[in-house]
Amino acid sequence: MIIKLKKKRTLSIITFKAIFCCILSFLNIEVVLAQSPWIALGKKPSTLGLENGFSTYNAGAFNLKLVKSSQTVAGLQPKMVKDFDFVPSDSLKVRSSDGLYHLGDINLKLRSIGEEAWKSYSTAAKRSPVKNIAMGKNVLAAADLAATLPADIPLQVKRIWEMLNGKLVLRFELKNKSNKNVEIGALGIPMIFDNILEGRTLEQTHAKNVFYDPYIGKDAGYLQVTRLSGHAPSLLVTPLGHTPFEAYNPLNDDRTPRGIAFEGFYEWMVYSKAYAENEWKNAEQWNTPTSTFLKPGESRSYALQFILSGTAKDIESKLIENKRPVAISVPGYVLPKDVEGKLFINYPKKIKAIQVQPENALKVSALGSTKNGWKSYSVKGNAWGRARLSITYEDGLEQSINYKVIETESDVIASYGNFLTTKQWFNQADPIFKRSPSAITYDNEKKQQVTQDNRAWIAGLSDEGGAGSWLGAIMKQLVQPKKEEVDKLKQFVDSVMFGRIQLKNGTQKYGVKKSLFYYAPDSLPKDTYASNINFKTWSAWPKKEADNLGRSYNYPHVAAAHWVMYRLARNYSGLVEEQSWKQHLIDAAETGMAMVNIAPYYAQFGQMEGTVFYLILNDLKNEGLTEEATRLENEMKKRANHWRSLQYPFGSEMPWDSTGQEEVYVWSSYFGYQDKANVTLDAILAYMPVVPHWAYNGNARRYWDFLYGGKLSRIERMIHHYGSALNAIPVLMDYRKNPDDFYLLRAGYGGLLGSISNITQEGFAPAAFHAYPSTLKNDGI
Repeated sequence: MIIKLKKKRTLSIITFKAIFCCILSFLNIEVVLAQSPWIALGKKPSTLGLENGFSTYNAGAFNLKLVKSSQTVAGLQPKMVKDFDFVPSDSLKVRSSDGLYHLGDINLKLRSIGEEAWKSYSTAAKRSPVKNIAMGKNVLAAADLAATLPADIPLQVKRIWEMLNGKLVLRFELKNKSNKNVEIGALGIPMIFDNILEGRTLEQTHAKNVFYDPYIGKDAGYLQVTRLSGHAPSLLVTPLGHTPFEAYNPLNDDRTPRGIAFEGFYEWMVYSKAYAENEWKNAEQWNTPTSTFLKPGESRSYALQFILSGTAKDIESKLIENKRPVAISVPGYVLPKDVEGKLFINYPKKIKAIQVQPENALKVSALGSTKNGWKSYSVKGNAWGRARLSITYEDGLEQSINYKVIETESDVIASYGNFLTTKQWFNQADPIFKRSPSAITYDNEKKQQVTQDNRAWIAGLSDEGGAGSWLGAIMKQLVQPKKEEVDKLKQFVDSVMFGRIQLKNGTQKYGVKKSLFYYAPDSLPKDTYASNINFKTWSAWPKKEADNLGRSYNYPHVAAAHWVMYRLARNYSGLVEEQSWKQHLIDAAETGMAMVNIAPYYAQFGQMEGTVFYLILNDLKNEGLTEEATRLENEMKKRANHWRSLQYPFGSEMPWDSTGQEEVYVWSSYFGYQDKANVTLDAILAYMPVVPHWAYNGNARRYWDFLYGGKLSRIERMIHHYGSALNAIPVLMDYRKNPDDFYLLRAGYGGLLGSISNITQEGFAPAAFHAYPSTLKNDGI
């Protein structure tokens, strides 16, 4: 059916797409109160040897502090700023027992010729003082680590802290002391930096804490460590010699309590074959897992260097300065099939070979060099799915770049809308909860709708985990309306959303419930609830809690739906009753007013997709609805004024979050509070990296929402959940103000395309993609 456009759209299609993308996989974020395990951790016997004191060193751009007994890092402070440490020095004492990792530790999996099983060795498992050894003149400290490793290890392991060319270097020397060949199946160097937010205010976390992101690019790989404020300095960890970044392994055996205030630590994997054969055997890795052999008496060295940089925007220039390979793909690393990408490479050595895995997944063609000496290639996606580009340089250095090829953007969005209004369309008798008809949560592993869950919101059509499906279906119509889908969604809006999820009458009209599904076994028939689901948990809300109107984060979802109905009625013929446009727009505005009046506590924070209120306000003004516009603008300005009074106005229902920044930026910019908009943008760029890897490029940080909106429930860095597109909104808005800032475009577009990269060919959109190397696939719901 041909749909006739009646009215020119006045807002950028990029904003529309970003708003749409950000709701693809909304997840619930309810606070879980539990006793802190930090006290128990602090009671463990201290074995790190803190009582024997510390050694301090002038390490170029850093002041380095080592624990004398272990020679692990107790402090890594950049000289250019005061009162800041890249490592968790404030937690050193509580984290001084066995099994807790520190910068300077090493993990190994080894086996001798003739053995099948791998044996694990770690310098952190059982601490004993290491033996200091004398080395060369550039060495700050060196130790034989035998005392802190099991006696049966077939390797001698030495660790050296040294200065080379003015830079701090961590080097490990491994020597086979046995009479058999030894295979190193895993070699991990723990990357321990201070991402522990526990017990700190927002002001303290932005001043003291860091986030770090990997480029898992083999010899060209690196780790970037950025301050939460987004301010300089940043830290770059790069290989020195052959120390490839093959995999990125979470250190979940470290007992530092993980949760909303701590994502966990990771290790830089040089070799990973031992894991690939066991713990990771069901996953396809970013790089081919490898191992190496040491003959009797043979030695090998592995080293990382620590380079001080400026802000995140300065990282690539710092890499070039240090003669490291830099790759920039335009428009990014998520490639729709109808887009011809360009890849630019800066490295002094010539390219010897380029390979693609799977074969023919990408078509790569040389284009020559730019006037600035960058090697350039065209890159075209041929086959849907993950693809790895492997580059070998004439000096033997190997670089990998991971792409994701998707269908054309229009096809992706079309399949998404179709899936939501067919496979996810719930249209059956539901006399108790009255959720029909609607687009409901879907389990793509079981290939069935989720009509019950012990997290009430998942099956309850509200909160992010329940609203994401129907909101995604509605927002899809904004950019690609289809009458058959709109007809279904009108039924949902008229009979379920407005009247059930959102109150249509009474003194609290326009209030939004937390869930339509609830747990009330004593007042409902016995067969109401599935017997195989454990409902004895806080998240199985009783009806009173499900009916609660106090969570402000639910209001933008409903407001956005009203707003899309207004746009469809106003701009198109034959979709939504044309005379209803004004009422839909007023309903959208009144939902914003209800949010601040009915749910004022959480409304003090920036809301997920709160940009919709800015769009509603613009349309109120465009339509001449001055009274409604003035009321809404006044309320939004009160909120913006509050944010202006705060140093870091990114409060949330969580201790730290990456979702409120979007609306804070939008209103701060709108009301002329550019200083606060800049603070917000800096913070966003600290947790939204730009790296040559589709999974991490533009991937706004989130690591707890698998607990509240996923099927595989655990603390884990999420790959492109809705936060990627959410944060792309302010980044791209700022780019349009500063079109010469190419970094902003790359970061924003990475988030925008990343948010649709996980949609399957059939059209299913998961909560996110799992980053753990044991999984590396979409979540089930």
